Amino acid sequence: MITLYGIRNCDTVRKARRWLDARGVEYQFHDFRADGTDPERFRAWLAEVGEDRLINRRGPSWRKIPEAERTGLDAAGLVRLMAANPTIIKRPVLDLGERREVGFSADAYGRLFP
Repeated sequence: MITLYGIRNCDTVRKARRWLDARGVEYQFHDFRADGTDPERFRAWLAEVGEDRLINRRGPSWRKIPEAERTGLDAAGLVRLMAANPTIIKRPVLDLGERREVGFSADAYGRLFP
């Protein structure tokens, strides 16, 4: 089963959901805030896609975190920060089972679901 991870009121997540719905792609939606997420999942995502693709360092959620908490983080520290502040994760994260796609673009989704 395909799972789309994100936050219900995120514009990019809404675009991805509309795109998937319009093409009849079956998926399950998982809201980080409402449903929570296992930190082990974050650890696996970091290992797979890397922090540059997974962490949104330009967003307001990242800037709200005190600088002392954001600097010098190792993988475990990033996982703790994501678990406490899931809005720092770039959205959506599309879990295809064998791989993850971070963010939304119609072209990328078009290649995934021809």
